[in-house]
Amino acid sequence: MYGFTEEQLEIKQLAAQFADERVKPVRAELDEKEEFPDEILKEMAASGLAGLYIEEKYDGFGGGVLDLAIAVEEISRACGGVGVSYAANALGAYPIVLYGSEDVKQQWLPKIASGEIYAAFCLTEPGVGSDAGGIQTTATADGDDFIINGTKQWITNGGVAGVYSVIAMTDKSRGPRGASAFVVDRNTPGVSIGKKEKKMGIRCSNTTEVHFEDVRVPKTNMLGKPGRGFRVAMDTLDTSRPGIGAQAVGIAQGALDEAIAF
Repeated sequence: MYGFTEEQLEIKQLAAQFADERVKPVRAELDEKEEFPDEILKEMAASGLAGLYIEEKYDGFGGGVLDLAIAVEEISRACGGVGVSYAANALGAYPIVLYGSEDVKQQWLPKIASGEIYAAFCLTEPGVGSDAGGIQTTATADGDDFIINGTKQWITNGGVAGVYSVIAMTDKSRGPRGASAFVVDRNTPGVSIGKKEKKMGIRCSNTTEVHFEDVRVPKTNMLGKPGRGFRVAMDTLDTSRPGIGAQAVGIAQGALDEAIAF
């Protein structure tokens, strides 16, 4: 079992059982209705799966990327849409885990671990993929705050998240070195949800535009140092990519299982 610990084998068993008993029976309905699996994700959180990668002092399990990937694979075996909704929550939380101040971590990580809120990672824009140097969203210093303006597109969990990790330009003249990262409360004035995407697959996953119009956040909401947004983004993507591989393996296993049964 690739050197899995006893705890990791328990995670695998728990996630597999949950996938078979709770996800598989409703996966077709969720996809057909394009219905976000809120109830299912809340149940996963209650079982401890939402906080696998979050430190124990923030009410998490205290595990790492592998622990999360194990669960992502098993959930994705039953449904890619539920799997990506679950995994994208971690994607939105990882900038906080990696670069958040102690106060920011205390404010948000316990809520994510408990399932009280979801997180989303806001990097992609209408004209920009993962190229942090091409970002048009701006964050302008104003006293003790930053004012964020811009639009993010194709944001997984965008319409359901309670907190966003946002990459914005604080100094456009510096290119990629002018990007900074911020944590933004969904309830901050000026935050709004735009178009919900109609997708070919994984349709229960919520994918939307997120608009920031004169959104004022305190400077303490910056993740890491000014001009380090590109590094925050890349470290977040590097940390989350094993989960994408795990999801692909899970979907492939699920497809093989169904083909054999057929």
